[in-house]
Parts: sequence; C-alpha cells; structure tokens
Amino acid sequence: MLDTPQIVQTTVVPAAIIRITIPREEIRTVMGPGHRELMAALGSQGIAPAGPWFTHHLRMDPATFDFEIGVPVTRPVAAAGRVVAGHLPAAMVARTVYHGPYEGLGPAWEEFNAWITAQGRTPGPSLWEVYLTDPQSNPDPATWRTELNRPLAGQGESLQARTS
Repeated sequence: MLDTPQIVQTTVVPAAIIRITIPREEIRTVMGPGHRELMAALGSQGIAPAGPWFTHHLRMDPATFDFEIGVPVTRPVAAAGRVVAGHLPAAMVARTVYHGPYEGLGPAWEEFNAWITAQGRTPGPSLWEVYLTDPQSNPDPATWRTELNRPLAGQGESLQARTS
C-alpha cells in the first residue's frame, strides 16, 4: 500500500555512507552487514544517528545495484574502512510511503513511477528509500514503512552535485 504521493523540495542531509556496487541478486546479503558496519563506525566516533537509515541508488541498471547505505548525522563522520562522509541531495522529489514487506518494494516503485509519469513529470536518474520502520523495530512485515523518494528530472539533482 502506498500513501498519497507528494512533490516536495528536500534539503541536503549530511550522512555517513558506504558505497556498494553489486549484482542485483546480492542485495539481501549486503544490507544487514552494511548497516551494522555503519552503526559500529558511528558508535566508535560517538556519533548518534540523526534519523532513520536509507539506501540511495545512484544508477538504475537492471543487473547491478550501485548505491549507498547511509544514515543521517549531525556532525561529519571520519572515514573508517568503507564508511565515509556523504549526503542525500537537495532536490525536488516525488515522495510517498510504502507499507509492507520488502518483497513488495518492486511493485510499489512501479506504481509510484506510474504516478510520477501521470503527473506529467519525469523520474530522474536516482532514487532513495528511507527505512522508517523495519525488522529491527518490529518483526511483522505488515508494520514496515519505507519512504520512497524519486528526484524529478530537470529539478536540481545531478550526480556531479552528489560527488562534490
């Protein structure tokens, strides 16, 4: 189930991130360990998360996931192994919240992208998911909420802005 989508302007969100590029089928094997690695790096630096963790998918390729696992922070994280300072970009995005298990995210994104197109907008080259509730907060997948964010083409986000 999707909440009613909205178009919103985001601001830059400073974050600690790990960049990962893997074959699509390996996503389930890297998410948990990546999240734990991020949290351990933050803990060792005395930095508390400033919000829920996220994944920012930088390049949309059917066979490969090129993405960042991240968590918002209130002060910069020092590089530690794969953990580095990063951010979510300021951008005009279409946003909704998906309710349900992760297996339903693919169809949820399809429905959401169709809504974006129906609004006369064009999805940009990236997207991000914010895990508002997840298995760590409640083991029942029916309670999980994932915020879906899709920057809109021509509305301010670029890969160059991401890497500067």
